[in-house]
Amino acid sequence: MEYKDTIFLPKTSFEMRANLPLKEPKILEEWDKQKIYKQLREKSKGREKFVLHDGPPYANGHIHMGTALNKILKDVVVRTQQMTGKDSIYVPGWDCHGLPIEWKIEEEYRKNGRNKDDVPIVQFRQECREFAEKWIDIQKKEFRRLGVEGDWDNPYLTMSNEAEAQIVRELGKFLLDESLYKGARPVLWSVVEKTALADAEVEYKDHTSNTIYVKFKITKSNIEELIDNDILIWTTTPWTIPGNRALAYSAAAGADRSACESTPWLVPARQASQPGHLPHQVRPGESKWEVS
Repeated sequence: MEYKDTIFLPKTSFEMRANLPLKEPKILEEWDKQKIYKQLREKSKGREKFVLHDGPPYANGHIHMGTALNKILKDVVVRTQQMTGKDSIYVPGWDCHGLPIEWKIEEEYRKNGRNKDDVPIVQFRQECREFAEKWIDIQKKEFRRLGVEGDWDNPYLTMSNEAEAQIVRELGKFLLDESLYKGARPVLWSVVEKTALADAEVEYKDHTSNTIYVKFKITKSNIEELIDNDILIWTTTPWTIPGNRALAYSAAAGADRSACESTPWLVPARQASQPGHLPHQVRPGESKWEVS
């Protein structure tokens, strides 16, 4: 006699083993058949909207722990908002531009002994587009396998003609309300890869710099008393001095004319009142400034 036959246990059709690798795909297939996401949208019409804007992953390889965690947490938020009675919308997206995708194409070139510089730019971009399209399909299946629900049939892609056209429309709005302007800003550039870099793609070595005091001579001003005086500044980033374009100060701070080794200085009044603020030795700078 088996011991299990001597114990009164509940009867259930629930399997002892989860067999999730087999069951979960069937669950997802059933969701697709029922069009769960579409049903939720129809049922939620008229409710307060909650829209989660997806910071998209790069379409350049299989999903990993970071992208999986990102999508799962977003799915938790979207589902929670839906269960609180809102119309919780999630449209997944993919970033299809940039160095991560270009780098993958260049890796293939190097494997095959090809030089990127020998490839026409239009062909290179087309290969990047095809590469991104391939990984969008793969990542979509992998994210769906995690159980993440969303409008997977209509994702937004940064390389789609519709998305690029909308960017131009939005830019046009800035132009029409005169908030579009031309300015100057530094652009990080990879000499090796010959492409622009995002701030997050650059790592800096730790570097210790000297802090310096610099004086700037005023050569022209509407206030005659300021002419031929120097404005004194202190900076912890001396490498920015060659590109210095302006000095900023609070109009409410006022200015005092102080003396340092018989040299006239203009410093903010609050700082001038602090003992020991001015240095004993300051090397004169070469910059000339106009103050109005």
